[in-house]
Amino acid sequence: MRKLGIIGGTSWSSTALYYDHINRAVAQRLGGFHSARLVLESVDFADLIALEDANDWDGVAKLNIDAAQRLQAAGAEGMLMACNTTHKVYDAVAANVDIPVLHIADPAGDRLAADRIGRVALLGTRFTMTEPYVRSRLESRGIDLVTIDPAWIAEVDRIIFEELARGRVVRDSQRKLKTLMTELAKHKVQAVVLGCTELALAVDTRANVIPVYDTAAIHARAAVEWMLEEAEQARAAA
Repeated sequence: MRKLGIIGGTSWSSTALYYDHINRAVAQRLGGFHSARLVLESVDFADLIALEDANDWDGVAKLNIDAAQRLQAAGAEGMLMACNTTHKVYDAVAANVDIPVLHIADPAGDRLAADRIGRVALLGTRFTMTEPYVRSRLESRGIDLVTIDPAWIAEVDRIIFEELARGRVVRDSQRKLKTLMTELAKHKVQAVVLGCTELALAVDTRANVIPVYDTAAIHARAAVEWMLEEAEQARAAA
């Protein structure tokens, strides 16, 4: 099994979801007492938020590059960033390590394309909903991303930063997110993409008016495929 590095702490609650997803998938695939070979670099989310609020994306890049290089030094053979928003600096991080960095949007885009989903709504932080670092990877697969009303962009962003990233799940906000999804379904949106790892804390991905694609869960599953790829190829060759 390849060793996977995770840049986490962005927030810690979403990182816990990744740890759970990855280990459950490895145990399911391999059985017995198997668990994932992981190395975690958990950053202080307060430092990251301060940089984002100051629009200091060079600072965000440096924080993540330093974390990535520490993961590589600790023996990681590949890594992921457990956060959609920090993928804004993905290119800088990937360019400063010598191991693969698994992008969060690629497996989600592949899943949508395989399911023939052509019209989606991307929910996440204000950065993710309006900037191209996730959107462009979905659009490159022929997926149409609908425009979200600015008032909803502001409200989803507020729910993420004021509540979910602090570990709080507020019932009223859950209802608001369900209302948004109902509105989107009325506008012929085929699926909603949760482009923020914390949103799965507030959205039941299995019980909504339209299909919900959780980028964190899909990313984690793709990471497990990568971790087990060499071992499965060796077994097949034997």
